[in-house]
Amino acid sequence: MNESRNPVELFEEKAKAVSALVTRVASMRQAVAYALDVCDTKQACQLLVSGCSEPLSEKGQALCETKQQKVIAAPGLPPELFAELEAGARERGVLCVEKGMREHLGGVDIGFTLVDFGIAETGTLVINSNSEELRLATMIAEFHVAVLSRSKIRETSRDLEAELAAFTGVQPSYTAFVTGASRTADIERVLALGVHGPLELHILLLED
Repeated sequence: MNESRNPVELFEEKAKAVSALVTRVASMRQAVAYALDVCDTKQACQLLVSGCSEPLSEKGQALCETKQQKVIAAPGLPPELFAELEAGARERGVLCVEKGMREHLGGVDIGFTLVDFGIAETGTLVINSNSEELRLATMIAEFHVAVLSRSKIRETSRDLEAELAAFTGVQPSYTAFVTGASRTADIERVLALGVHGPLELHILLLED
């Protein structure tokens, strides 16, 4: 790797190469506004409520009724930041939750999370996901909006050796490496996005 390369610029380049949407933001307030705008403009979870006009089981009907409102899952945020996000979501008629993710497995529109580190050489997010709430928010959401401080970007995974050792030193441990949106391909090599996780990954690079 070219050691003179700016890690933030390299991260942007590599993340975009794997279909992530990368935006620079100057503050957490701007990051919150971005997430709310995504929730406003994206038609998330529409497939989950299709067919609700047909005769359904009691459980199926209950799912249709719960998904008439968009949901933002934002576990692990500082209290003042969650309060700001929740207030903005309420103004838009959106439900904002920080816990109880298992109650929303039928569909979360936006997962809004803070990221621990970024790896520039691959455009990868590193998230200490010991919390089940955080794991679910990043996996079951239609769109994942992840906030990464630019100072937390490292050139290579080797530069995170000490931090990763600290993460895994607590048992049980779960550290997620997220590179681009969820994708898979069948035997005919037809690429499909969003099958095993979020359809879109939005990375907000926070100035700090």
